Amino acid sequence: MKTVDLVELAARNLRESVLRNSLTTVGISVGVASLVAMLSLGIGLQHLASSRLAKSGLFDSIYVTSGRRVQGPNGRWERRKAPPPPLDEPARQKMASFSEVSEVYPDIRFPAEVKLDAAAKVQDPAAPKPNAAKSESGEPVESGERGSGRDFQLISGLPMSARQLETFDNMKGKFFSAPDAAEVILQSDEARSLSDKPEDLLGKDVVIRYASRHLLKDDAANSAASEFGAASELSVYAVTPVERKLRVVGLVESKADAGIRGAGSAGAYVPVVLAQQLEPMQATQVRLAGDRDPMSNSYQALIVRVDRSGQVEPVEDKIKQLGYNTFSLLDATRSLRRFFAILDLFLGIFGSLALAVASLGIINTLVMSILERRREIGIMKAIGASDGDVQKLFFAEAGAMGVFGGTLGVLLGWMIGRVINFGTRIYMQRQQQFTPDDVWLVPLWLGLGAIGFSLLVSLVAGLYPAARAARLDPVQALRYD
Repeated sequence: MKTVDLVELAARNLRESVLRNSLTTVGISVGVASLVAMLSLGIGLQHLASSRLAKSGLFDSIYVTSGRRVQGPNGRWERRKAPPPPLDEPARQKMASFSEVSEVYPDIRFPAEVKLDAAAKVQDPAAPKPNAAKSESGEPVESGERGSGRDFQLISGLPMSARQLETFDNMKGKFFSAPDAAEVILQSDEARSLSDKPEDLLGKDVVIRYASRHLLKDDAANSAASEFGAASELSVYAVTPVERKLRVVGLVESKADAGIRGAGSAGAYVPVVLAQQLEPMQATQVRLAGDRDPMSNSYQALIVRVDRSGQVEPVEDKIKQLGYNTFSLLDATRSLRRFFAILDLFLGIFGSLALAVASLGIINTLVMSILERRREIGIMKAIGASDGDVQKLFFAEAGAMGVFGGTLGVLLGWMIGRVINFGTRIYMQRQQQFTPDDVWLVPLWLGLGAIGFSLLVSLVAGLYPAARAARLDPVQALRYD
């Protein structure tokens, strides 16, 4: 039997029992819609999580440290047998030379006292001046309450590429104008400790007071070294308090360095080049037992950013071969990816149950069609149709219902997803603290795969009816009334 004749005959048979075949096709479409809806939920949630992490700047970042402990073959952390390699400027340049790396910048964070510049304090002239508290000797005492213009914060250096982070999407003000600009961006909660109206700080100056280190040279270094009994050839550093005036250019709601750097996230941000020029005293620059040099020019840590998140693991391996310790968010999200894989599996199983029930409808429809068309089948076989031709006819009818039902089901599942996305966005907008995003995603491969799976299930469901029709005796079929 020719393919054209087979398709024409199958289409004619489907048109003769429109109601029954339509109901079977609708059953298939409901099953496919449930499958698509279930899987698209898991895919949408995974895509949402991945996009948020990628936009946070953490998913493509590697945190590099030069620790004294290294992870051994048994998974336990052991003390290095040899001194760790210094995490200095040559090491930074070597990592930046990797083809997969887009930038490498030092992780500079330091505590500082932040206070409003005298000319920047915003006061309401109509407001009554509070009575200053006085000590027993009659001297004024600073109250230390919010609005006094003083606060201790952790300041972090950020590169210019940080402008692409999600944190700065809805910032008030603007980003840094240059890598070494004397500007600062404040986190809103920290800004409120300086002023009751944080927006008024934009364009104003604040003064940061921090501990700075600098290398003593020549006579000063020899004098300091001899005083402490150290060799004169050792580097000697001095730590002095320094004040620097910075212009407030922006306010952000969330913290830009939370996550990969642990709990010590900063409340104020300066350009990373400026942070290096400030030469602040950092925690890792304190003398360690057994060290010959109390402070070195090594970085506390380096942050390596790659072009794509898929390049994180290869770059991590290269950095580990240099002798450094690495950490990336991919290491911490392996269990999360495993969770999404299991979630997709279970959602697919539950979504397929409705399609399995629909396959029973296909079997029932085709079996009933055999009982109604026994005489027709007998005539076909009497005029030369083979058993294979009869099987192909029933397979064509089952496949047609699978394709039509699968296509309708994908469209129905896509519409369900659009409605849910619309409702979710409205809910998130009303909550205000959430950014509206799509939680339902139907990629092209899912739609095509659902139609293909529907066709496969329909053909499997048509195996028994097709085999039963092919086994009919033409003599008995022609005598059937």
